[in-house]
Amino acid sequence: MFCHTSALLTDLYQLTMIQGYVREQMTDLATFEFFVYKLPPNRNFLIAAGLEQLLQYLETFTITDEECEWLDHTGRFDKDFVDYLSKLRFSGEVHALPEGSVFFANEPVIRITASLPEAQIIETRLINLLQFQTLIASKAVRSVLAAPGKLLVDFGLRRAHGAEAGLLAARACYIAGFSGTSNVLAAKVFDIPIYGTMAHSYIMAHDDEIVAFEHFANAQPDNLILLIDTYNTEIAAHKVVRLADRLNHRGIEVKGVRLDSGDLVQQARTVRAILDDGGLKETQVFASGDLDEYELLRIVSSGTPINGFGVGTRIITSEDAPFLNCAYKLQEYAGQPRRKLSEGKTTWPGKKQIYRNYDQKGIMQQDLLTLESDKPGGFPLIQQVMENGHCLNQPEPLSTLRDRTALQLSQLPEALLSLEKTVCYPVNISDQLRQLAADIAVKIR
Repeated sequence: MFCHTSALLTDLYQLTMIQGYVREQMTDLATFEFFVYKLPPNRNFLIAAGLEQLLQYLETFTITDEECEWLDHTGRFDKDFVDYLSKLRFSGEVHALPEGSVFFANEPVIRITASLPEAQIIETRLINLLQFQTLIASKAVRSVLAAPGKLLVDFGLRRAHGAEAGLLAARACYIAGFSGTSNVLAAKVFDIPIYGTMAHSYIMAHDDEIVAFEHFANAQPDNLILLIDTYNTEIAAHKVVRLADRLNHRGIEVKGVRLDSGDLVQQARTVRAILDDGGLKETQVFASGDLDEYELLRIVSSGTPINGFGVGTRIITSEDAPFLNCAYKLQEYAGQPRRKLSEGKTTWPGKKQIYRNYDQKGIMQQDLLTLESDKPGGFPLIQQVMENGHCLNQPEPLSTLRDRTALQLSQLPEALLSLEKTVCYPVNISDQLRQLAADIAVKIR
């Protein structure tokens, strides 16, 4: 798995706090939860992603001898603490929403229970892994909703904020329902279907466009998709028709043409007519170029004859909502519930569970956030996935995660499937949780 694993991929204050905990022997069990305070302005729900990479990080957590030596040389930590870190492993429990699950504000995505130092030191990387893939999956699923039934390919690697981001984004897009990726390493690592065409430079390297097309056909006889907007799209489409007849005699089929610029609606209609008139009714039209869910919705709703889309920059950066207002907060320590009371960032205390209720048609009706010890009606969403620092099950196949996302999308109220902000899905707070929160607030004040 291509993933940074060093325990030093963290913030300094994690180590300084842990040194304080260890000195004061504050090593009792602590429970932290990762959640989103509020949804981005134009999101009705989010898709949980990143759990597999987090569990892998926790199972293999270690600070190497070389890293301990470096920490010692910084002069910030005493030798006893550095020796403590050299032996530190994650030995706790993890409860989580399964990847591909729909969730809402204030609902725990992950619950960590471990000794206070163990639960604290993983905070930065945990947020780093979960926030990013959840962000991208939640953006990508909007393209799936905007272009149902269309081929959607992640084209974002070159605009990703680093190699790991490009790989994990491809994974998140696939969970959300994308058909595949252009990212070769992501295809290898995650077993995601791979798609690709050609670049304008290939055409420009040749003196004649139709010669370039034929050379590419020789190189890709089983997957021939030609980029036709390097010079004049309409003329290039006619060239494809002429070339296709020659290629057919050699058993090579032009599977598709790609548009990457201009008015895609008008271009696609013109090209489709040329291909159809030339007997290439089965040749598909694929489009790319600064696409997002809003542009996809515009194109698809207009009935434009485009079979698939390559979506890159705006997905890989989650352009309209580039971060989640998320947190990883202490909910219980040494058997006592804890609560943050900061203005605008108040938390609900204690170990919690989410119960989801459905109507008679299987459509999600409401969620209830309550204490783990409470047993109301509904379907409990949070499941235990790790015990004593070891995963309880093998990682789920990505196909299972995709199916879960698709199923939960089909169970969402129709209004929440809109690309615009609609009515908020009800996440109710139980009386027991409200009472506990009030009692803690009185005690603190």
